[in-house]
Amino acid sequence: MASVTVGLNRYFTLIERSVPTKVGTFIRWLREPSKLWIRIIVAGGLILGGIFSFLPLFGLWMLPLGLLLIAQDMPILQKPLLAVLRWIEMKWKRLRRRFRTRPQPIVAKQPE
Repeated sequence: MASVTVGLNRYFTLIERSVPTKVGTFIRWLREPSKLWIRIIVAGGLILGGIFSFLPLFGLWMLPLGLLLIAQDMPILQKPLLAVLRWIEMKWKRLRRRFRTRPQPIVAKQPE
């Protein structure tokens, strides 16, 4: 169980580093144990926003953050969520590697 907590904390740290400083500070504040009800409300809003990511105001990034916040208080979600996040991270790294090593198209020379 400790390795699951360490894994989830790693993803929280990755998110906190990739967002603006004020948002990262808010996420750290929200993760405090005393902020349970605020965390549940914010997580629910983020999950709903992630579901409605096809609308202009929302984004798909909201879903994993909301699930991470809710999983902090629901141990039954922690292990499956960690597995999904690891799978997404692995696929993302493969996709980035594929596009970096993609062969450049051959451009025909124009006759002079």
